Amino acid sequence: MCNPEEAALLRLEEVFSATLARVNSYVLQPLLPAAPEPSDPWGRECLRLLQQLHKSSQQLWEVTEESLHSLQERLRHPDSTGLESLLLLRDADRVLQAHIEYIESYTSCMVVQAFQKAAKRRREYWRGQRKALRQLLSGVSSEGSVGASPGQALHQPLTHHVQQYVLLLLSLGDTIGEHHPTQELVVNAVTLFGNLQSFMKQALDQAAATQALWHTLRGRPRDVLCTPAHRLLQDSQDVPVTVAPLRAERVLLFDDALVLLQGHNVHTFDLKLVWVDPEQDGCTFHLLTPEEQFSFCAKDSQGQAVWQWKVTQAVCQVLRGKKDFPVLGAGLEPSQPPACRCAEYTFRAEGQLCQATYEGEWCRARPHGKGTLKWPDGRNHVGNFCQGLEHGFGIRLLPQASEDRFDCYKCHWREGSMCGYGICEYSTDEVYKGYFQEGLRHGFGVLESGPQAPQPFRYTGHWERGQRSGYGIEEDGDRGERYIGMWQAGQRHGPGVVVTQAGVCYQGTFQADKTVGPGILLSEDDSLYEGTFTRDLTLMGKGKVTFPNGFTLEGSFGSGAGRGLHTQGVLDTAALPPDPSSTCKRQLGVGAFPVESRWQGVYRPFRDFVCAGCPRDLQEALLGFDVQSSRELRRSQDYLCCERTHPEDSVGSMEDILEELLQHREPKALQPYLRKALSNSLHPLGKLLRTLMLTFQATYAGVGANKHLQELAQEEVKQHARELWAAYRGLLRVALQRKGQALEEDEDTETRDLQVHGLVLPLMLPSFYSELFTLYLLLHEREDSFYSQGIANLSLFPDTQLLEFLDVQKHLWPLKDLTLTSNQRYSLVRDKCFLSATECLQKIMTTVDPREKLEVLERTYGEIEGTVSRVLGREYKLPMDDLLPLLIYVVSRARIQHLGAEIHLIRDMMDPNHTGGLYDFLLTALESCYEHIQKEDMRLHRLPGHWHSRELW
Repeated sequence: MCNPEEAALLRLEEVFSATLARVNSYVLQPLLPAAPEPSDPWGRECLRLLQQLHKSSQQLWEVTEESLHSLQERLRHPDSTGLESLLLLRDADRVLQAHIEYIESYTSCMVVQAFQKAAKRRREYWRGQRKALRQLLSGVSSEGSVGASPGQALHQPLTHHVQQYVLLLLSLGDTIGEHHPTQELVVNAVTLFGNLQSFMKQALDQAAATQALWHTLRGRPRDVLCTPAHRLLQDSQDVPVTVAPLRAERVLLFDDALVLLQGHNVHTFDLKLVWVDPEQDGCTFHLLTPEEQFSFCAKDSQGQAVWQWKVTQAVCQVLRGKKDFPVLGAGLEPSQPPACRCAEYTFRAEGQLCQATYEGEWCRARPHGKGTLKWPDGRNHVGNFCQGLEHGFGIRLLPQASEDRFDCYKCHWREGSMCGYGICEYSTDEVYKGYFQEGLRHGFGVLESGPQAPQPFRYTGHWERGQRSGYGIEEDGDRGERYIGMWQAGQRHGPGVVVTQAGVCYQGTFQADKTVGPGILLSEDDSLYEGTFTRDLTLMGKGKVTFPNGFTLEGSFGSGAGRGLHTQGVLDTAALPPDPSSTCKRQLGVGAFPVESRWQGVYRPFRDFVCAGCPRDLQEALLGFDVQSSRELRRSQDYLCCERTHPEDSVGSMEDILEELLQHREPKALQPYLRKALSNSLHPLGKLLRTLMLTFQATYAGVGANKHLQELAQEEVKQHARELWAAYRGLLRVALQRKGQALEEDEDTETRDLQVHGLVLPLMLPSFYSELFTLYLLLHEREDSFYSQGIANLSLFPDTQLLEFLDVQKHLWPLKDLTLTSNQRYSLVRDKCFLSATECLQKIMTTVDPREKLEVLERTYGEIEGTVSRVLGREYKLPMDDLLPLLIYVVSRARIQHLGAEIHLIRDMMDPNHTGGLYDFLLTALESCYEHIQKEDMRLHRLPGHWHSRELW
């Protein structure tokens, strides 16, 4: 059964629907001009607003019709259709939204007096419609203005309708009782339409105040401010307030902007970028904007409270993107605006950001968080900001005048300038990867020319305030030479070594990019010159040449155009030939560049990271990052998107890394952990190793593969191992500190060396082995050639003849290992004796770890001794007189290439703790075999019949 209130609602909807139809016919349609459209901008704007109002009116009529239909269905079928089927109850929010959109469209027309302007065009029509309008309106005076009647006809029926909604819904709620199933729906509808009454009253009041404001403004202020979107919230003429430092004559607070009027000047501030300082001083409060800060001073505390509250609520409202409902400051949303927000702003004041448009996150009137800066000249910056300055990772594009190309900086920034690791790709195709400080290259970095550069170069080393300074390596592709040494102010300065593609080496002193004082020059044939030079290493001035045969030439040297080298001096042919091993193995750079300070620019960022406690926000800035780069992007704005590989993508966060490190402290677990860490380019230790590999290759690969740099390289590898162990210890210290624990006391030198040579060096040596072993090959090339010839001669002997030739006692010959066919003799069998020992020794070439090579040598010794014991039928310990000839036999049959390079690398890289032990003894024995195989007389004569153990030492 239906309630009387439902029948009343039905009649109300019928009347309102009919009223809307008549208003549309008598008022809205006549206000819309027929073609052509108005030619002036304001006329077109008024037409747009009226069209929007017409659309809103149509939507409101459709919702009213739908509500009417639901009431009719309810009255026709009261038993099968419940109260919840009424549109007013089941979809009250939708009905409410149609009313709100209509009133907003209406007030927009009201603010710019669209009704009055449209009515003037059809003045006679409106005079003839007075009687029809009176039927629609209550209280319209015949003396009223022509424009007032259409405006009232468009809002008074709505106001009356909403008022009746509230009264009838309240009565309906009382009738059904509080326990009725739809009571909650009725209460919600009463609340919504009650709030709608307040919203409509505020909207009409604000529109009327805004419309009245335009009459008080003249000239430019009115032209600038008079827009349909503005709603006046507060005027300093109503509640006085003064503004400092800008002495504004009038202050206007709109729902979307704060306006300060100063004569004909209009200062407008978007409320999205206005912050109200919560602190106040008496009757004064402060506002922050991106470029200015204002103090608002009222006459009394009440005036200050009014202004501060309204500004605060207006800011909250504009940030929410919709009007507060039902009135300003009401609703469930927070009444205080957030300190951090997103907005767009174009800077006007002179300075670094002048004319730049920033879009992104803000905090207290400063860019703070992620954002984008764009300048009119094409400069762009995308990245992180802190208190108005670039801070954190950011990408900066700088357009170049030629060919629409860019310089692209992918860097870490601190307080507005590049600081930390960065990758810079220039429009010239040059690329810099390294560290910055205060916007300049500073610390370690690599600068490389483009592949098509007319004068290709690559510099790997240290920088200071944008210039090459300290230890660095430069490769000059045009001259075919590499400089290894010290720099100052962008020039070669101090001790340096030059290596050329032709194998010539120079060591001397540079000053302002020129050689000064005496130096030494080593040619490929091991001739040595000591004296002075020109820049291109031509002999000039006093000097001395020592030839490979021992002859010396001392005097003055010079050159003339097209006449070759001229000299005047004394040639000494009486000197004895020097030891070839000493002349070819002269080493350069040792002592000139202390290994501890050579690559401090690589070690220092890691140390700084560890000393800071391994903070996540400094990980990329100090340890670097990986980016995918393509030269095809050089012309594209796609540079503003930088896909960086984050460490967390594969190895987890720094917290996870430190936790895993603590779980693998035990000796058995430590080696697998370090192997995994060093092999991962995103792990801090792996990153450090990759950078050290880069410096090593830049120094000793290609042109730098020169035998005179071998000692420089091998001491560098050992230093890197020490630094990597120190880096691990640093990470361990941080991990323990985070657990409230402390690392045990600093290691003594012996313990550290044990870990470095026994643990770290074998793990990292493969990363440097290719370049390092090449240097050993070049350094020992001469001895290895003699050794190879000796091996070739010995390989001509069958097994038994070679054993006899080496004076191996016959009772030690493993003849039972030789299986003969019917037409074979012992004297014809080759490569069968001591086969297991031979195959074992060949494995020395399958590993780069010095300890594993020594273990191979130890197992080879065991195989030889095991074979002899089997031959004798009892356990037998070989005396030195028997061991050495047997070892020479095994070495000759193993045919290991470059054995001299292998032996010397093992000797240089082996753990010092093995000195004097078994490994040292076996290596010395192998060295003795190598030396004997080289001897010329082994090709034609038998070895001495007795071996003395002293020869091993």
